[in-house]
Amino acid sequence: MASGTQKDEAKAAAPASGESVRVDSWIWSVRLVKTRSMGATACRGGHVKVNGERVKPAYTVRVGDEVRLRQGERERVVVVKRLIRKRVGAPAAAECYVDNSPPPPPREAVAPAGIRDRGAGRPTKRDRRELERLRGFGPPDGGSGSGGPKVP
Repeated sequence: MASGTQKDEAKAAAPASGESVRVDSWIWSVRLVKTRSMGATACRGGHVKVNGERVKPAYTVRVGDEVRLRQGERERVVVVKRLIRKRVGAPAAAECYVDNSPPPPPREAVAPAGIRDRGAGRPTKRDRRELERLRGFGPPDGGSGSGGPKVP
C-alpha cells in the first residue's frame, strides 16, 4: 500500500500538462540538493550539466534528459523519468529518475591518527606532542621551538 501512496504523492507534485520545470527546482524536488537555492548556486557555478551542457538555473528539464550534478568529489548522474515540481518523500523522489552514478569510493579502513586506546589514561606530555605532530600542529622537528639561548 505504501507504493501506491508514493505514486500518488509524485503524481500530485507533477506539473500540469504543458508546464515546464526548471532544473534547479527539479534537482531540489528529487532530493539531489538540500535547498532550491543550493540547486541554483550549483547551476551558476557550473556544477550542473544537462545532456553534457552547463546550464543556468532556469533551464527547462524534460523527460529523458541526463542530468549530471557534481557534489564535492562525487558526481551524480541521473536520467529524468518524471517531472515533479514540489519536493516529495525520498521513496517517491527515487521513482522520478534513474540513477546511473558511479559507486562512491570505499572508505579507508585505516584508523585515523590521534585516537588513543580506551583505558590508556591521560596522555603524557610526550604523547601529546606526538599527537600534535601527527595532526600537523606542532613543530616538525619534534623540538620545543626555542633552541637558542635566552635573550633578556
